[in-house]
Amino acid sequence: MTSPARAKPAVVLLSGGLDSTTVLALAQRQGFHVHALSFRYGQRHEREVEAARRIAARHGVRSHTVVEIDLRAFGGSALTGDGEVPRDRPVDAMGAGIPATYVPARNTIFLSYALACAEVRGAADVFIGVNALDYSGYPDCRPEYIEAFERMANLATKAAVEGRRLTIHAPLLALTKAEIVRLGMSLGVDYSLTTSCYDPAPDGEACGRCDACRLRVRGFAEAGVPDPVRYAGAGTGR
Repeated sequence: MTSPARAKPAVVLLSGGLDSTTVLALAQRQGFHVHALSFRYGQRHEREVEAARRIAARHGVRSHTVVEIDLRAFGGSALTGDGEVPRDRPVDAMGAGIPATYVPARNTIFLSYALACAEVRGAADVFIGVNALDYSGYPDCRPEYIEAFERMANLATKAAVEGRRLTIHAPLLALTKAEIVRLGMSLGVDYSLTTSCYDPAPDGEACGRCDACRLRVRGFAEAGVPDPVRYAGAGTGR
């Protein structure tokens, strides 16, 4: 690992979930010192912000900023409105169509903030935990989207014009959830700090039935690793 004195800065989008926490640990393993960026955007699963705070503290990031925006002003998603979060869907059917939990333009908004943060922090690297293989329903999780945003960022910033080109890293893009879990375990990630549920109980207990829970549970099962979070009822999510 690069010594702290020589480490390069990077911005990591940290939601508090399994994928973004794995990416944070991977960025640190690769020798970056991390400026973590999280969002309270009116999401019904707002407990993920507190999870992100715990994770950022556990990993000793250089800075952790929680940005307050309110995407409820636009609605259009079960995560920012009163619509029903899909439950008990077969995992193999989740990639068919765009789900009700898609938040319009969310990754574009988050990456734009990350771009601004990177310019100010002197970072040429931004990490995001999008994954297209296990869950292909979100249009802003596709590799062509990440490539397009990177091209735009390198046209739109003072840093790029002056020679500091930005790279957007999406290292989990082609991994299964089981592969992500195994990677995180090899990096020493404490997954008990993370939360994935779209509709948790007030005490933080995961529902075990939403898409995010079902994908997470299957990933841990296929990886042969116990999932440390609490689920309502049997919580198999399979």
